[in-house]
Amino acid sequence: MKAWIGAVFAIAMALPVGAQTIGDDGLHKQPWMRETFKDLREDLAEANAEGKRLVLFFEQRGCIYCKKMHEEVFVDPAVSEYIEENYFVVQLNLHGDIEVVDFDGESLPEKDMARKWRVMFTPNIVFLPEDVPEKQSALDASVAVMPGAFGKGTTLDMFTWVNEKRYALDNGEDFQRYHARRIQERSNGRTD
Repeated sequence: MKAWIGAVFAIAMALPVGAQTIGDDGLHKQPWMRETFKDLREDLAEANAEGKRLVLFFEQRGCIYCKKMHEEVFVDPAVSEYIEENYFVVQLNLHGDIEVVDFDGESLPEKDMARKWRVMFTPNIVFLPEDVPEKQSALDASVAVMPGAFGKGTTLDMFTWVNEKRYALDNGEDFQRYHARRIQERSNGRTD
């Protein structure tokens, strides 16, 4: 009996901390990611109806930086809960073939939409406003883009900065100044 309990314990300890679900497409999945028809006008309407902000996550199979975000950042309850409460998240595959309908009406496979929006690296997180003019693409309408993997503090600060619409304030505090202030407030100058 002791050997059996020891074996179960050893297996449990060998599992990676924060192990995440991987979908058939090879991308990490979070419970707050939405399965949609990838028609961005419909996704925006649904996000608005829920009182949330639409955000697009571009990722790719085998992306070590995507893995880092999912296994080190999104496992933090402060980050994950904030995203779930405030955002309508649509995941897109940098090399995928699923059709995406942009706000301007153009329909392209994910991989071609990535080229149109000049997405070159993953993860790449695109934040959208509540209203997008009819002829504008998602990239042109975006209020912020987070290209790459960042730590918990930077990630939470970016999601907060967008959600609070700080990009629209005329107070001289762009994201970098906001983030620097938040670092000071959180830990008296210790970096994220």
